Amino acid sequence: MSTLQSVGSSGRTSTTEDNINDEDQEMTKLALASFQAREEEIERKKLEVKGKVESQLSRAEEETRRLVRVWEELEVLTDPLRKEVAMVRKKIDVVNREIKLLGQTCQKKEKEYREVLEAFNEKNNEKTQLTSTLVELVKESEKFRMGKLEELSKVLNPKR
Repeated sequence: MSTLQSVGSSGRTSTTEDNINDEDQEMTKLALASFQAREEEIERKKLEVKGKVESQLSRAEEETRRLVRVWEELEVLTDPLRKEVAMVRKKIDVVNREIKLLGQTCQKKEKEYREVLEAFNEKNNEKTQLTSTLVELVKESEKFRMGKLEELSKVLNPKR
């Protein structure tokens, strides 16, 4: 680097390097002051935020305590009813199981009833057919016997 010299009014020689060093020092001082101001601002804002957080935490803790009190009061209110409700629910469960079993039994009995009714109707129809057949056979038998009796009567009484 070359240094330029100049003589000022005080008779002192100064160089450009001295000027640059003075400017660097001034800039450094300004930068440091600016940095310190920003640090102070950050610290101030940090304290503000910290205060707000502490305030909200205090409110949250108070709300938590209030909710715990309300919860305890609710527990006290529901405790006597809880036992009765549990007993009734157990009874309902028992009755539901009984209803289910009775429903299954009913379905089985209904199925058996339908099967027996169907068999009864079939046998009744068979009886009706057999009765009709019997009536026909009895009529034929009577007709046949009457015919034989008339023949025998003619043989015994040829004069008529």
